[in-house]
Amino acid sequence: QVQLVESGGGLVQAGGSLRLSCAVSRGAFSDYAMGWFRQAPGKEREFVAVISGLGHSTYYADSVKGRWTISRDNAKRTVYLQMTSLKPEDTAVYYCAAATRYVARREDYSYWGQGTQVTIST
Repeated sequence: QVQLVESGGGLVQAGGSLRLSCAVSRGAFSDYAMGWFRQAPGKEREFVAVISGLGHSTYYADSVKGRWTISRDNAKRTVYLQMTSLKPEDTAVYYCAAATRYVARREDYSYWGQGTQVTIST
């Protein structure tokens, strides 16, 4: 079973930066598209970004486009989310997830990490 472990969350001031990491064990890592999602209190879990298995394609939610970058290192079996120009509305628990297709729909992701909290202060 594919296992995902996120790290890198924390408390940051608005305008700051954070880099989230997601280490993946088991499974053929490059066979999976990797996505990041987030869930704020009282809200649905929403798509943030996705990267294809070999890293050639990326896609972002409008709310983060131009501010954040998703990347992956297949040799290290790790996917990253570099977050810059952070805003208070970015506060949420961030989850990475694996899918067998390059998709943005939450329902298409088979494997999920436990999440990491990101809090942006004003």
